[in-house]
Amino acid sequence: MSLPLQWTVPTALDYFATLVADDEGLNLAEAAIAIAQDDVPRLDVQQVLAELDRMGERLRRRLPSDAPPSHRLRMLNQYFHGELGFAGNVNDYYAIGNSYIHEVMTTRRGIPISLAIIYMELASHVGLRVRGVSFPGHFLMKLRLPQGEVVLDPFSGRSLGRGELDEFLSPWRDRAGLSPEEPMALDAFLGTASPRQILARMLRNLKQIHMERQDLPRLLAVQQRLVALLPDDQAERAELAQCVQQIRDGQGPATFH
Repeated sequence: MSLPLQWTVPTALDYFATLVADDEGLNLAEAAIAIAQDDVPRLDVQQVLAELDRMGERLRRRLPSDAPPSHRLRMLNQYFHGELGFAGNVNDYYAIGNSYIHEVMTTRRGIPISLAIIYMELASHVGLRVRGVSFPGHFLMKLRLPQGEVVLDPFSGRSLGRGELDEFLSPWRDRAGLSPEEPMALDAFLGTASPRQILARMLRNLKQIHMERQDLPRLLAVQQRLVALLPDDQAERAELAQCVQQIRDGQGPATFH
């Protein structure tokens, strides 16, 4: 007599772990959207992706196939920040929803990294290779045009010069104990961030929020995702074990080091 088949429904964490299993097949937008499933278990990630595709295709159809990159960039900025109305959520910067792509798409408000993920996805529909930059304190984007490399602020779409980049770097200098006069090679902070690095920054943003709010269940969920994303990172594994122990002990979250 054969035993009945048993089906195991994958958890949200299982799904995320599958998405980030290898770099070659890692879809940044899909994995970033899936982060919200801890709070919204019924979130249809594919439906959110489809809406992103519809946004991108609407813009692509407006552009002639021979439009130069600079024109594509101007149209993208006008579409993203003007027509669609995406902007930084300066009134509630640390809201959890600012890190949930589906919510940012609904409210049109987010933080630099979530806005950048949507922007980069739309850029790919019009033939622009926009990449993320994990700049200290303010996530940025960059792309190479025939005229040279351009660094963009996801909050506004503005091209940033050295003076503005130095201004963004000022809080980091203060924390590092560096004087404003001390020379700093900006190129060291403008490297391309990989999809895995972008996801790690998103999750660490959420981790900091949950720690400050003493929200252990959400902290545990984020820490589990970080370990799935960075399986060789022993510090993240140690922090997961610490979080699990705190939940067992009924304690509030301590500050991780």
